[in-house]
Amino acid sequence: MSEKSQKLLSLAQQLRLYKPPDSLNNPTRRQNGIPRCAKTKTAAVLICIFEGNDGDLRVILTERSSRLSSHSGEVSLPGGKREEGDADDVETALREATEEIGLDPSLVNVVTVLEPFMTKYAMTVVPVVGILFDKKAFNPAPNVNEVETVFDVPLEMFLKDENRREQEKEWMGDKYLLHFFDYQSGSKMYTVWAITASILIRAASVVYQRPPAFLERKPTFWNGNPIKL
Repeated sequence: MSEKSQKLLSLAQQLRLYKPPDSLNNPTRRQNGIPRCAKTKTAAVLICIFEGNDGDLRVILTERSSRLSSHSGEVSLPGGKREEGDADDVETALREATEEIGLDPSLVNVVTVLEPFMTKYAMTVVPVVGILFDKKAFNPAPNVNEVETVFDVPLEMFLKDENRREQEKEWMGDKYLLHFFDYQSGSKMYTVWAITASILIRAASVVYQRPPAFLERKPTFWNGNPIKL
């Protein structure tokens, strides 16, 4: 790519100025994520955005390997648990993306870190947003032990009510909706759901600066307020 996309340059400038609403801001959040000294189980995921051939903004996803003992076959963002040598969540997300799909960190321009999500088992998941200016330079090399397929979807789909299903759930008295987004790629249908879908709804809301066209009603604990047993 001889010149960087003006759309991506503008997006990078917009996202560098992003500050989460006070209601979503976690006091442990820093520009590069939660500090390494924080005593919590932490993982980071990479929301890697690029410009598609039609000028739309797209995000890279993976289908987890069927060999994995947990969440096998599910769609997820590249990422994983923080390791001892990781300086911060940015480093965790970039390292995991390299290990899982062969994405060279030098190709990714990290522009912001979104507010953390927390699972009901108190795992903090930090979304790291990066921009891939030169998509052609990325040749996916999935780690067969972890990843079945690398694919991409339009980011804006997570704000639309098309190809979306929902299911009401309850946990510890907290009623919420799980969202399922179906996406056809070639002959294969992928479903993005649970916390991955919620993270991408949030990312799309920030990028496009508008709320989703449906009621989100996410679990209270995903806001970083886990329900105590």
